[in-house]
Amino acid sequence: MAAIANDWLKPLSAEFKKDYYRELYRFVDREYKTCTVYPNAEDIFNALHLTPLHEVKVVILGQDPYHGPGQAHGLCFSVKPDVEIPPSLQNIYQELHDDLGCKIPNNGYLVKWARQGVLLLNTVLTVRAHQANSHRGHGWEEFTDAIIEAVDREDRPIVFLLWGTPAGRKASMLHNPKHLILTAPHPSPLSAYRGFFGCRHFSRCNDFLVKHGETPIDWQIEDI
Repeated sequence: MAAIANDWLKPLSAEFKKDYYRELYRFVDREYKTCTVYPNAEDIFNALHLTPLHEVKVVILGQDPYHGPGQAHGLCFSVKPDVEIPPSLQNIYQELHDDLGCKIPNNGYLVKWARQGVLLLNTVLTVRAHQANSHRGHGWEEFTDAIIEAVDREDRPIVFLLWGTPAGRKASMLHNPKHLILTAPHPSPLSAYRGFFGCRHFSRCNDFLVKHGETPIDWQIEDI
């Protein structure tokens, strides 16, 4: 696994010494040596590499990485530029169009968001090829909870966009009254029509950031 070298290292360093993380490391190392695992090992911590803790303005939580070839690259909901846009991201783009008038782009590469302070964090950071949730329950959840707790401790306004039941449960971990917590159904085709469409999370997020003196997120992803 790629090392974490930026300001995430200090709040997470204690995790590396815990028994669960040692077991997780051994499990993930074995999986990469014996199976096809996504994302590439050097991309596992891309969400942290691209969005340092002191720059986090918004947190979007996913579950585990895409499990098809060439899709996952360490950011939840995002795929590499030459990969077909997954259905959940198509629905996110549709809500962005309806909410903010964003043009629906021809790619699903969300690095632009990450570089503006949107932490695109999956709660499980690796997956075996073609086996969704195959790395669930091996320790990643404890590690990503530590990430969420580190963000919650930041003494400034941050927006949490929690979509779907598993992400929504993380609201109970958030205790800082400076933050804004927005929940909605998951944007997947199975649930988007139950309230994700029309949630207006993106405009509400930007309104909150502007109100607190922060630069809003430019959510428009450009065509490639």
